[in-house]
Amino acid sequence: MNIGLDIGTSSVKAILLDENQALIASATADLTVERPHPGWSEQDPDSWWTACETVLDSLKDQVPKELAAVKGIGLSGHMHGATLLDAADKPLRPCILWNDGRSAKQCADLEKAEPKFLSLGGNRVMPGFTAPKLQWVRENEPEIFARTEMVLLPKDYVRFRLTGIYAGDMSDSAGTLWLDVAKRDWSDDLLAATGLSRGNMPRLVEGSEVSGQVKSDLCARWGFDTAPVVAGGGGDNAASACGVGAVEPGSGFVSLGTSGVLFVTNDRFSPNVDNAVHAFCHAVPNTWHQMGVILSATDSLNWLAGRLKAAPGDLTAALGAVSGPSNVSFLPYLGGERTPHNDVAIRAGFAGISHETDDAELTHAVLDGVAFALKDCLSALSAAGTKVDRLLAVGGGSRSQTWLEIIASLLEVTIEVPIDGDFGASLGAARLGQAAALGSADGIFSKPALKTTIDPNPTLIPAYADAYQRWRKLYPALKQAGF
Repeated sequence: MNIGLDIGTSSVKAILLDENQALIASATADLTVERPHPGWSEQDPDSWWTACETVLDSLKDQVPKELAAVKGIGLSGHMHGATLLDAADKPLRPCILWNDGRSAKQCADLEKAEPKFLSLGGNRVMPGFTAPKLQWVRENEPEIFARTEMVLLPKDYVRFRLTGIYAGDMSDSAGTLWLDVAKRDWSDDLLAATGLSRGNMPRLVEGSEVSGQVKSDLCARWGFDTAPVVAGGGGDNAASACGVGAVEPGSGFVSLGTSGVLFVTNDRFSPNVDNAVHAFCHAVPNTWHQMGVILSATDSLNWLAGRLKAAPGDLTAALGAVSGPSNVSFLPYLGGERTPHNDVAIRAGFAGISHETDDAELTHAVLDGVAFALKDCLSALSAAGTKVDRLLAVGGGSRSQTWLEIIASLLEVTIEVPIDGDFGASLGAARLGQAAALGSADGIFSKPALKTTIDPNPTLIPAYADAYQRWRKLYPALKQAGF
């Protein structure tokens, strides 16, 4: 038996799997986000632990015998969150989350002061990352910065509460901007740029390696026969890749969740900072990955559905199959954009609306706009030398056949749709826990069975290629107009 524990922004989820990775039980506990000022996003670190206690207590209530046999626990979590601990191992302030935008000034200052953030860190310095958050604390809360003994990412704070050990995995740690991503080690120069040292960082392990064991008092609480090992685990997207079997170079997935992700596994560190590609370590050894990230994927459709007072699924069902691009263009920048623009200020917009524009046309435009943004991501990954011909589709938006047909034809890749099931970060975390418990990853990270495969539609490819070129001209036009 193995547990996957996923620390999400809105909830903590635990799943219990048997040795064949069949689901035995699951539990979820909600979390809340605090926004004390515009652009800020914070969370109480101890709320993660309280939620973990809740879900593990629930598993014990549901299946105490099966829970007793757990051998491995894997962790996944939302990336970049800055959790600051004092000498007594207590949080000094709320965690500054991945979607907090307060550190834009510090990002510009750090890039100018230390060019190695782009070369060793392999990523643009963005407000979402951990390093600029610490620089903000250093400049604006100096008394807290002075008392900071340890900086942990969200899932690694949970690990500390489980095991009493400070440790972090390579994939999540790459998102701090303090890691020499190619060497898979902390960079003294990048840490020094924010007034920190290795002494403020946890020990690094691979995601499939053992980081520690569950403490004895917790073993007694949840009835474990022997102390389970706790794997290094992974950041949420790397863990999701482990869940869908995207661990071999060239494999990847497209995620249509609240945000959109185009994820491809690489056999080497492959940065493209000019186009805001995320280049990180993978959660499995000797492997890296690239990500293009758009901030509003299903969020865009949900926003439209809210304005039209309709369910998102009803809008896409009413649209049906499309014979070409929409006559209306939509830029899905509701909260700024990452790849390729790295622009927190840009906002969304429609172009080409007429008297004849109806709900279906607006829905079509939103689906196209998100697909065009994913095409931007693919172009950015391709510029770094990555070639993709197949992608597995995951996330709530992947339930729309029409959306996937648009994406397949625009990106000119085959989209694979798995059978219904949960292939998210919690599954990947459980698989990493199983690999750590067994001491081997052989046969652990298999791909899910497929429900269908969607090939590019030859009749759609030329029209969508032309529409994409027109759409690309809208971003600079919006910027010039002051949006």
